[in-house]
Amino acid sequence: MSDGHQHNGNEKVPSRQRRRFPGISSRAYEHPADRSALVALRKLTGFDTVFKALSGLLPERSLRLLFLSDSVRVSDRQFAHLNVMLRDACYILDLEKVPPMYVTQDPKPNAMCIGLDEPIIVVTTGLVELLDEEEMRAVVGHEVGHALSGHSVYRTILLFLTSLAVRVAWIPLGNVAIMAIVTALREWFRKSELSADRAGLLVGQDLQASMRGLMKIAGGNHLHEMNVDAFLEQAEEYEAGGDLRDSVLKILNVLPRSHPFTAVRAAELKKWAETREYQRVMDGHYPRRDEDKDASVRDSWRDSASSYAGDVKNSKDPLMKLVSDIAGGAGDLGDRVRRGFGGFTSSGPRPAQGPDGPREPGASPDPDGGDGRPPRDGA
Repeated sequence: MSDGHQHNGNEKVPSRQRRRFPGISSRAYEHPADRSALVALRKLTGFDTVFKALSGLLPERSLRLLFLSDSVRVSDRQFAHLNVMLRDACYILDLEKVPPMYVTQDPKPNAMCIGLDEPIIVVTTGLVELLDEEEMRAVVGHEVGHALSGHSVYRTILLFLTSLAVRVAWIPLGNVAIMAIVTALREWFRKSELSADRAGLLVGQDLQASMRGLMKIAGGNHLHEMNVDAFLEQAEEYEAGGDLRDSVLKILNVLPRSHPFTAVRAAELKKWAETREYQRVMDGHYPRRDEDKDASVRDSWRDSASSYAGDVKNSKDPLMKLVSDIAGGAGDLGDRVRRGFGGFTSSGPRPAQGPDGPREPGASPDPDGGDGRPPRDGA
C-alpha cells in the first residue's frame, strides 16, 4: 500500500494497511436513489452505445486537449503523492484501468470525474492546498467511485447542457426545455455525490478524515477553529428547523446546485458508516461486478422505495412530516392545513381557538364545538 508523504506542511502520515475489495460492484456503495436509476439503465441492452452515439457532438476531445495543454497531469514525476493515492484507490476498489488525473489552477476547492469514452479526474489547486493527505485520499476515492459507477458520462452531459442553456437563453422556450433536463440531471447527480462519498470512505477507511474534508470545503483551512460534532449538529438543525416555508426554501436553494450541502453530506456519510450494510462491506460481504448482469431492477426499486419511506418517516423536516401525515391519515391534518404554514412548525400545538379568540389552557370547550357549528358525531 502507499507510503507516507510530506504534504502541505502537514506531518508525514504513516502508511497503514487498508482493506481491498476485489471485484466490488458499485452497487455496494451506491445510494438507493442513485443505484435504482443506474441498475435500470444497465439492464437496457445497448443503452450505453446509443447514449454515446447521441452524445457524439459533445466536445470531449476538446476537454481532454484543454486539460492536457493547460493543466498538470498527475504521474510519478508530477504530484507524485496524488499519483500514489490514485493508484491505491483504484487498487482498493479494483478498478483495472487507472484514469488520467489532472491538477488545474483554480483557487476554488473542487474535483470532478468527466468523460464519455474514458473517465478523467480533475482536481483544483484550491482543493490540493486545502486538504491533508488522509482527507485528500477520501476525495480521490470519491472520484474513483464516480468512475467505477459510470457517472462520468452523465456528468459530462450535465456540464455540456448547463453551458448550452446559457447560450440558447434568448431562444423562446429553448432554455426552458434544456433547463428541465438539467434540473433532472442535477437531482440525480446530487444523489450520486452521496454514493461517491461512500466510495471515498471505502478507500480512505477513515471516517474522521472524510468528515474533516467536508468541513474544510465548507469553512476553509481553519481546522483549529472548527469541530466535527458541531458541524454535524448544523446538519441536524438544518434538517429539523423551521416550518413549511423553510422546507420550500430548502428545495429552492438546492435546485441550482450540482452537489448537496456539505453539512448534509457529512451527516449522510456518518449515518451510512454506522449501518450494518457498511460493516458487511468492510467484512468482505458485498455484491460483485460479475453479478451486475443478474441484478434485479425490481429489487433495486424496492430498496429505493424502502429507503425513501424510511427517510420520510424519520425526517424532522416539516414538509416530510406533512407527507408522512398524508400517508398515515393523521387526524389533525385538516386543522393544520386550515392554520396554514404556521401549522407545520416544529413547535407544539397552538392553543385551541374559541369564537372570541384563543381559550385559556384548561377552559371548557364551547358547547357547539367552538366554531359556531353544532357538534358532529363520530371522530
